[in-house]
Amino acid sequence: MSKLSAFLHPVAPEPKEVVISDRFLGEDGKPVPFKIRPLTQEENDALVKRAKRTRTVNGVAQEYIDSSFLSRATVLAATVEPNFAEKELCDAYGVLDPALVPGKMLLSGEYAKLVQAINDLSGFNFPVEEDAKN
Repeated sequence: MSKLSAFLHPVAPEPKEVVISDRFLGEDGKPVPFKIRPLTQEENDALVKRAKRTRTVNGVAQEYIDSSFLSRATVLAATVEPNFAEKELCDAYGVLDPALVPGKMLLSGEYAKLVQAINDLSGFNFPVEEDAKN
């Protein structure tokens, strides 16, 4: 197989189950894992684009990224289970926007753990492997 073939046919990353908290217990009394999926750079670019905002500082327009929006959009896009868009979950947490469910459902540390797991699965926080050249 040529090197080009490897780039033409990459192995698709699989969704992963992660235990975010021991507060969500199944009928067996064990923590129920969240199922997350990795985001592609194309998906990440679209989320970042949606998170761009403009503000005026001293009469000059400045563009910035709304990090809270980006975090909520990332969690919503990458979490397969629970499905935050389910009406029952939105109703239970008193919101219409599914992106607000995780913020109401999770403690701050649990939310951070979920974001970290999504980032790890999406390829962040991994050193790039290089061939040693001597």
